[in-house]
Amino acid sequence: MKKLVLGLALVWCGGLPPGYAQTTNAPARPRMRENVPANPNLPSLILIGDSTVRNGSSEGAGGQWGWGDELAPLFDTNKINVVNRAVGGTSTRTYHRDHWPQVLAMLKPGDFVLMQFGHNDSSPINEAELSPAARSRGTIKGMGDETQEITNIITKKFEVVHSFGWYEKQFIIEARGKGATLMVCSMIPHNSWRDGKAARNANDYGGWAGQAAKAENAPFIDINEIIAREYDKLGQEKVNALFIAGAGPHTSLAGAQTNAVCVVAGIKGLKDNPLTAFLSEAGKSVASADLAQPAK
Repeated sequence: MKKLVLGLALVWCGGLPPGYAQTTNAPARPRMRENVPANPNLPSLILIGDSTVRNGSSEGAGGQWGWGDELAPLFDTNKINVVNRAVGGTSTRTYHRDHWPQVLAMLKPGDFVLMQFGHNDSSPINEAELSPAARSRGTIKGMGDETQEITNIITKKFEVVHSFGWYEKQFIIEARGKGATLMVCSMIPHNSWRDGKAARNANDYGGWAGQAAKAENAPFIDINEIIAREYDKLGQEKVNALFIAGAGPHTSLAGAQTNAVCVVAGIKGLKDNPLTAFLSEAGKSVASADLAQPAK
């Protein structure tokens, strides 16, 4: 594999760990992507989220990769299954309705769930008219208990829509009911800049994710801030190489690897890190994120 250009790996979350592949924005790599536990006798780390976690069928179509597909090298898969069950285009609402029941069915005591949503929750709750682009996937903004009753234009069914925070808390409660530990991530930052710094989402979906985790006493990993600090160090020109131009928040392979390392940095920065024993040598070498310290 070619080495990553621009020297980006020197600064990402302390640098990409030894043995972790460094690549250019290469063409799609044909790889088998298992999304069920490879060894049912081991605990599983199950990832749920949208296309920034798992893009398409995990084959790098259009050069787009999710960070969940680059997480396994940072864990010892002889000790834990890493299972990417994220689905592109989903919000907390549509994932909870359409995909979460299958994940719940495979959860067992001692498993872990790593969750990241927020990119699609700001979409319309119900489309005004049916069109090829209609998805009716939005949620009510915030953390409240208010609801909206609709007849879904897509499913043609009656539906009660809740807030983003309500769905986040439901995931936590329901995973805990199966004896699993759910860990909440804030959404990855977009390639968006304000006054020379990467734009954060602490005042909306990133912040609400943290509030939901706090409300249910669940581990919270603020990857929005962790990754944004790395982007600040790099600067906008170099960060452009981590994204696919014209593809919204979708990252290149290099960007997905960056974000995966930052996720592990955030996990290691937790006061109580339940995944320490499952890290690979590459994962162990990642520096812990410490957001208690001011950004340099």
